[in-house]
Amino acid sequence: MNHTRPDKTLHLLILVTPYFNLGATAGFIDPFRAANYLEGRGLYDWTLVSASGGACTASNGMQVETVALNDLPEHRFDIVIVSSSWTPEQHRSSRLHAQLWQWAHSGSTLGALDTGAFILARAGLLKDRRATVHYEHIDAFGETFPEVEVSEDLFVFDGNRITCAGGSASVDFALNILRGTHGDATANAAARYLFHQSLRPPGSTQNAGASEPAGSVTPTALRRAIAAMEANLETPIPIAEIARAARVSHRQLNRLFEGHVGKTPSIYYRDIRLDRARGLVTQTDMALAQVALASGFASPVHFSRAYKERFGLPPRQDRVEGRVPFEFRAWPMHRKGG
Repeated sequence: MNHTRPDKTLHLLILVTPYFNLGATAGFIDPFRAANYLEGRGLYDWTLVSASGGACTASNGMQVETVALNDLPEHRFDIVIVSSSWTPEQHRSSRLHAQLWQWAHSGSTLGALDTGAFILARAGLLKDRRATVHYEHIDAFGETFPEVEVSEDLFVFDGNRITCAGGSASVDFALNILRGTHGDATANAAARYLFHQSLRPPGSTQNAGASEPAGSVTPTALRRAIAAMEANLETPIPIAEIARAARVSHRQLNRLFEGHVGKTPSIYYRDIRLDRARGLVTQTDMALAQVALASGFASPVHFSRAYKERFGLPPRQDRVEGRVPFEFRAWPMHRKGG
């Protein structure tokens, strides 16, 4: 965002939907709170809103109080953020779409956290724009909205459309907004106050790279193999070709996967194709036969059998049950242990 250093208070609106991600939403707000405190003045204020108002339940079962969409004050909002998580397709309405367009026409920057980009895209507000969502939903987002350029970055600034994958990236997202509006010194001070030791810039990818969060390092050959698999989900390639892409022998590839992943290359390859399929099953309305083909399964019967083996229920049933959120849902909710 542009570096404006405004003297006036910037007004933020955060619109949450049922089962939104509380951590991502609070993480987004906190840098602005810290900046206000450290500057000793109201650089920002924010309003939490939902369609019906009152208590809105987050995906972890906690609740926040919100203002109803119809009861909003008249003043202009500088930034409007839609924060959604589970089943964003259930939270669209002509009233909400009209309001989003009204904010856009009034000059507000429109943004989204986690799956909020689904709602902006469904309203037609991301056409020919770059946007991101949480990696779990990227395939479904791309299939549903081909007119949007899908990015695997943690967050994307495309003019007056800004999106973030959620999680802890929402803190970086907010700090980059703060940096753009009030400069490096204010952003650095807020980051230090929150013990956010390194500010990730635009262009940072959701793929963490060689180092795992716990500190272990994934071997280069294994990363090459997984990248080759991920690039060929719809039309699987032989494991021998994966080994060539990884620049190791077939036997070495087996040892790498067994030692670091705990699965054979073929099982891992099948599982990531099924993971992609589950996103398309539960997050889109694609025909199940199309989902099977898009995930590299030529036979619908084989696809259904493999899907049930991995997730504990067939895709047709998961399409219904997988769209029913509940407070402490873990994903995939039916995956077997081991």
